[in-house]
Amino acid sequence: MSLPQDTETAHWFASEVQPHEPELRRYLHGLAARDNIDDLVQETYFRLLRARLKRTVLLPRGLLFAIARNAARDIFRRDAVSKTTGVAEMAELDVVDDMAPDPQKVVTLRQETEILQAAIKSLPERCRTVLLLRKIQNLSHKEIADRMGISVHTVESQLTKALKRCQEYFEQHGAMPDKKGKSSP
Repeated sequence: MSLPQDTETAHWFASEVQPHEPELRRYLHGLAARDNIDDLVQETYFRLLRARLKRTVLLPRGLLFAIARNAARDIFRRDAVSKTTGVAEMAELDVVDDMAPDPQKVVTLRQETEILQAAIKSLPERCRTVLLLRKIQNLSHKEIADRMGISVHTVESQLTKALKRCQEYFEQHGAMPDKKGKSSP
């Protein structure tokens, strides 16, 4: 599907969508890896313009963030599928006993879980509540806002703050993965 290059669409995009780009980028930092942000922004814009071709967009900001969330999920799913091990590669795996967990992995996982729990516990109450409702109970931003009696924007802001503080906590405690995906010593 080709997108129209007319001045009305360009004006709509410039006035209704582009002013939200800085906020959109901050929002996406809470959902995706930094190296995916530019691609996610472009994909979000493409999907939004494609949706506008099909119907009138009454709330462009709301649709923008909903599309961004879905695009981030799609990339997450795609990356998760691409990281799976194929059947042909299974013979190459060094497996001693597939029923018994590797003791080193168990210890590492336990340590990472303790650091995660401490990071969450160190958050201010509102940040912690928003994070747990979103990531543990899988509530939408609107559902969290309704439950807590705050705006959706506040939910997004608190979630971004919580994720940033957890990341900083992990970095301070040496729990950030290195480039090979293994935790730092």
